[in-house]
Amino acid sequence: MQNRFIDCINQLPKPLADELIPLLGDEFSGHITAKQLSRLIKASQLDEQALLLALLPVAAAFSSPGISQFFVGAIAKASSGDIYMGANLELPGEALFHSVHAEQSAISHAWLCGETRILDIVVNFSPCGHCRQFINELVDGSHIKIHLPGQESAPLSHYLPYAFGPKDLNVTKPLLSKNDIEFAIESNDPLIIEALNQTGLSYAPYTACHAAVVLETYDGATFSGRYAENAAFNPSMQPMQMALSNLIRHNKSYSDIKRAVLVESSKGQISLVGAAMDALHSVAAIELEHIVVEPSL
Repeated sequence: MQNRFIDCINQLPKPLADELIPLLGDEFSGHITAKQLSRLIKASQLDEQALLLALLPVAAAFSSPGISQFFVGAIAKASSGDIYMGANLELPGEALFHSVHAEQSAISHAWLCGETRILDIVVNFSPCGHCRQFINELVDGSHIKIHLPGQESAPLSHYLPYAFGPKDLNVTKPLLSKNDIEFAIESNDPLIIEALNQTGLSYAPYTACHAAVVLETYDGATFSGRYAENAAFNPSMQPMQMALSNLIRHNKSYSDIKRAVLVESSKGQISLVGAAMDALHSVAAIELEHIVVEPSL
């Protein structure tokens, strides 16, 4: 079991802890399949909502809040039945807009794993306005149920009435919709090819700045992040922050980063290179490889 889970395991009912511990090995990054979830429900004798609330300390163990020391964990349940954990991430010495919120981390975790619909968000503190707006960008975002300790569950529309979202800007395929834009590049570099593929899956309906980051560690593992824009602009999630959150969830350290590649579309109205460099250089003394690509006709 990873050391970061030792304290939270002691907070769980013993039957649940006993069933969960075998899952928390070195490779565990917060993804629990529907089948595993069913076994946890059976072992703990908790209903699903109570179980997910009980698992929040495990999600919060992924947190890296170097500025606030405020540990937030979130769980996104997808339509597949799988659950995806996430936690807040703060970058040392950097402006607060570089932070990743727990709900963003959990949602991006599900998105990177191919999920196309989120049904429930479970979080240990009430979602801030930033996160409510981010959730509202998702497919059927207003209907996503929010679950909090000690409170009745309610859809996002309860927490974000009179919402402004993708429909107001004539976007008909919101975040998590299937999206695969092709870009052209001549390269046989696996890291660049992976970044190119992730760029095609990114979500940039407002600026057309389709972009992705891939980080490579010294052991050869790769961790990606895609750009995820928002109708309110500021809650947009940067690809570098998503990649760093992905890295930390997978039990890696910033010192493990060997290479970092940002690929972005030449047709974008903005560029993410400055923000990506600032975020990267706050945690790793390596140069960002920046590649601009043309959309395929």
